[in-house]
Amino acid sequence: MADYISDVRKYDATASEEIVGKIVKHLGIALRNRDSSLVSCSDPKELERVKTSWCGKKLGVTDDAKVDGVLEKVCETMASDNTKSRVTFYYLAAKHLGKLSAL
Repeated sequence: MADYISDVRKYDATASEEIVGKIVKHLGIALRNRDSSLVSCSDPKELERVKTSWCGKKLGVTDDAKVDGVLEKVCETMASDNTKSRVTFYYLAAKHLGKLSAL
């Protein structure tokens, strides 16, 4: 858990451990596999999955243009990170969508 929190805090120094914990719990088994624990911004199918499953189903945001803009912003924010943690990516997406409190 400490690794996830420290990674998120590279981008948001005030990140809540409780919120990060909820994202970790939501992702569950996906975090056990290195490939599925990371997000690839260069893979359109991956971003579509994040848009549909995380932003649409979990966060309830269905405005495609808004979500696409947020995902692009998160990819730009994390551009220097070669291994984009799914937990951090999801946290930043939720933050930019104003949905952290909904978790």
